[in-house]
Amino acid sequence: MRIAIVTDAWTPQVNGVVRTLQTIRAQLESMGHEVRVISPDLYGSIPCPTYPEIRLALVRPGVVGQAIAAFQADAVHLATEGPLCLAARRWCIKGGVPFTTAYHTHFPDYVSQRTGLPAAWVWRYIRWFHGPAQAVLVSTRSVRAQLRAHGLNNVRPWGRGVDLEAFTPDAPSPASFPDMQRPIQLYVGRVAVEKNLEAFLAADHPGSKVVVGDGPARVALEKRYPDTHFVGPLFGADLAGAYAGADVFVFPSRTDTFGLVMIEALACGTPVAAFPVTGPIDIVTPETGALADDLGVAIAGALTRDRAACAAYGRGFSWERSAREFLDGLHAIPSAKMPRAA
Repeated sequence: MRIAIVTDAWTPQVNGVVRTLQTIRAQLESMGHEVRVISPDLYGSIPCPTYPEIRLALVRPGVVGQAIAAFQADAVHLATEGPLCLAARRWCIKGGVPFTTAYHTHFPDYVSQRTGLPAAWVWRYIRWFHGPAQAVLVSTRSVRAQLRAHGLNNVRPWGRGVDLEAFTPDAPSPASFPDMQRPIQLYVGRVAVEKNLEAFLAADHPGSKVVVGDGPARVALEKRYPDTHFVGPLFGADLAGAYAGADVFVFPSRTDTFGLVMIEALACGTPVAAFPVTGPIDIVTPETGALADDLGVAIAGALTRDRAACAAYGRGFSWERSAREFLDGLHAIPSAKMPRAA
């Protein structure tokens, strides 16, 4: 099958959406499918207001459509709700080409936090954008229920996985960890306002706080919380070692629909502390972490969990199964519906 994935989120961005799409592409290709990623780096773009690391593609629907038609895609998937996918959506609808979409982030809350616009306004856009899709691929049961409550009933499951060769309890911890006061409380992800990172940094619990990642809020937070260890982005074995060497993984976000970093931490044997919101409520079990409206309480509870139980649970998340769910959710394009490239 030839699968066209259109996405506004792609390298050099480092986030869960990009990592998911990269891994799914590799899985699909290993199964014998051909995947074409249509991303902002292929076109002229401008920086996103308030978030310059994100590039917004400037492209007409016909141009994106020509790329899809030239590929002669058997299925089209729109991964995000930004301008590039919006152009692809217009082209698909105009030509009667079926497509699927995905809901990766609580976009209404995300936009509301960054712009001050009421989330209810953004939900109107979400319903409009995803409504014509043959299926909306969603990672967890609670988010599928939320989308149904907002009038989107064409939802399908699409879970996430872990690279179990890289993320293990045996990963060597960073050289700096033995010198830190225990317990080591770890955050991994974007350092940005929508991640609610300040809730973690302000949490009243003894020990050391470590932040892995980068983003627009890093400079301000480093000044405000000088005792926190901001180590920047880590990848591969270094990232796995940070997970395995920490005593608890803290996930303060209230806007993620899943939280890939949580299952990576669990696979490394590290329990999770989080708020009881969508994402954590679908992933964290009483045996593998703690959820509370007071993040300090959640951290204290998570520290009592058995690391072996966390690792065993984390090993249950498979990228192969995720790829098969993605394939099951796609909608094949009838050959008569795919226009020929000009």
